[in-house]
Amino acid sequence: QVQLAESGGGLVQSGGSLRLSCAASGSKISTNVMGWYRQAPGQERDLVATVARDGDTKYADSVEGRFTISRDNAKNTVYLQMNSLKVEDTAVYVCVAGTFRAGSFVVSPSWGQGTQVTVSP
Repeated sequence: QVQLAESGGGLVQSGGSLRLSCAASGSKISTNVMGWYRQAPGQERDLVATVARDGDTKYADSVEGRFTISRDNAKNTVYLQMNSLKVEDTAVYVCVAGTFRAGSFVVSPSWGQGTQVTVSP
């Protein structure tokens, strides 16, 4: 199973940008759909974006046009470029790898530990 490690989180002002990275080890990500979820305090975990093996991307409505997910299979890394950040984007962002079906990751996906993103007013 692939191990995932996120980085790039931090504190940023509203309107700013951050780039999250998810470095994989133990297995190649090229055979997996990759994605980012986020979870704010007291809220459920929400799917933010996915990138398929062929590079096809999908986004939650709340981040469409502001976030960009990408993958570099040669570096075994997935990225989430976040622009025009809003206070409501504050959450722990978690990377995931696996099989994506009917709107969710299934069959024992691999999860990272998460990285905190805090957006101040």
